[in-house]
Amino acid sequence: MTSVQHTIESKLNQAFTPSFMLVENESHKHNVPPGSESHFKVTVVSAAFEGQRLLQRHRLLNQTLKDELAVIHALSLHTFTEPEWVARGEQAAQTPPCLGGSAS
Repeated sequence: MTSVQHTIESKLNQAFTPSFMLVENESHKHNVPPGSESHFKVTVVSAAFEGQRLLQRHRLLNQTLKDELAVIHALSLHTFTEPEWVARGEQAAQTPPCLGGSAS
């Protein structure tokens, strides 16, 4: 069985040919059973985003991952062009701690 993370990575690689991509399973930071694949942070740097606003980029990723969005709880998207990525010091924003569920 292919993991959700692997499927996300495969689909995004095929759709966007990123110069950098990181798909992080952040489920362990939430109140879910061990081994869950329910919360992901995705950072994608691609020339495909040139001339597109943030909302357009996110819609493209959401459309690409529509099947996965049906089975995961949260998807944090960080989408950049190469110049934007370099200007940020090649860093995406840190994920804030989870305050939801029974952990709060």
